[in-house]
Amino acid sequence: MNLKSLGRLAGVLALTAGLAGCIDMTAEIEVLSETTGKATTTMTMGAEFYPMIKQMAESGEQSAEDGFCVNENDVLTENGDGSATCTTVIEGKFDDLKSSDSPSEDASFTVVSPGVVRVAMKSEGMASEVTEGQDEQTAQMMKAYFDGHNITIRIKGKKVTESNMTVSDDGTTAEIVIPFLSLMDGTAQLPEELFAVVDTR
Repeated sequence: MNLKSLGRLAGVLALTAGLAGCIDMTAEIEVLSETTGKATTTMTMGAEFYPMIKQMAESGEQSAEDGFCVNENDVLTENGDGSATCTTVIEGKFDDLKSSDSPSEDASFTVVSPGVVRVAMKSEGMASEVTEGQDEQTAQMMKAYFDGHNITIRIKGKKVTESNMTVSDDGTTAEIVIPFLSLMDGTAQLPEELFAVVDTR
C-alpha cells in the first residue's frame, strides 16, 4: 500500500464518516546489495477506524481499489485492541522495488562506486500523492484523519555513509519522521529529495 492508496482511502473515509481516526505509515527501503533491496510499507489503522472500514468492505460500500490492505502483496494483521496493521513487502532487483504498489515507486537507486548505492526519494509531490483527486472540501476533511499521525521514511543497509536524514547510532539506518499534517499543508520544510548512501560491502 502506497501514498496514493492511502490518499484514496482517506478520501473515502472523509466523505463517509465524521470521526477522526488513526493512520500511521512507515516506508522502509533496505539495500541488500549493489543491485537488490527490500521495500516494506507498514500502515496501522486505529481501533476507532478499522471496524468501520471492515464493515464497508464486507457490505460492498467501497470499491476494491479504495480498500485497506487489499493489494496482492498486502498482509493484514488484526490486532487484539481492535486496530489493524497492513504490511507490504517487495524484495528483489531495484526495478522490482519501483512497482506501483511499493513505497519506493518513485525512488532512485544509483551505484556511486562498487558496492555503494545512493537511494533517493523526491519529497515534492508527497502531499499531492495523498490528496490527489480530492476536492478542497474533502482535502480539508482528510486533515482531521491525519492530524497527530506521521509518515516515517527509512533507508537502511550494512552501513549508511551519508544522508540528509537522521542516522542511527549504529550507522545502519537513516530516518525521518514527517507529520502528515505538515506534509499536507506545506509546512514540512523538506529538502527536494531525501537520500542515503549505503555501503553494502
